[in-house]
Amino acid sequence: MSIQAINVRNQFKGKVKAIIEGSVVSEVDVETPAGIVTSVITTRSVKDLGLEIGTEVVALVKATEVSIAKL
Repeated sequence: MSIQAINVRNQFKGKVKAIIEGSVVSEVDVETPAGIVTSVITTRSVKDLGLEIGTEVVALVKATEVSIAKL
């Protein structure tokens, strides 16, 4: 399967920096030019995608709300 187009605008290309694997869900840290993006996905997905440290990935961020606080 290959993706030809996607409507998610917040895309961050990077490499997997760390994986904290649990029995059901895992945390995947992706190092991007914008900083670290952490995704919580199923451990099955980690295995199905063949994710390991150094794997090149794209983090796709879809949010229904973005909050801003004044400093």
